[in-house]
Amino acid sequence: MNTKHVSAAIITRARGVRTEIFATKRGHGEYKDWWEFPGGKIEPGETSAEALIREIKEELDAELVIDEFFCPVEYDYPDFHLYMDCFLCHLVDEPRLLEHEAARWLAPKEFGQVRWLGADIEVLEKLKERFG
Repeated sequence: MNTKHVSAAIITRARGVRTEIFATKRGHGEYKDWWEFPGGKIEPGETSAEALIREIKEELDAELVIDEFFCPVEYDYPDFHLYMDCFLCHLVDEPRLLEHEAARWLAPKEFGQVRWLGADIEVLEKLKERFG
């Protein structure tokens, strides 16, 4: 089975006493209309963090600050095995959608309002424990 190694940005912002997470809706491909954490494939010679900063600039036209490594995820999709490095981050700029169909800021209690990709479900549970 093909393996993909990607980095994902768990972009946070404080709204009063609660923390919200930035979610993006895929605009193309096999998983079009599913929601995910933005990010993407790690290119040869890049670290996970370097790839994530590049991907967020390409996808959201925004400068990303990585706050900390959050968790690794391994997940089997029907056609490939995914290894994903997840980082807690924040944005310096307002995001501008260049590749995604839509985006939302969600509090942990709102995570169930969108249809998440399978690899992100495990991360959502950890985020609820931390920010819930």
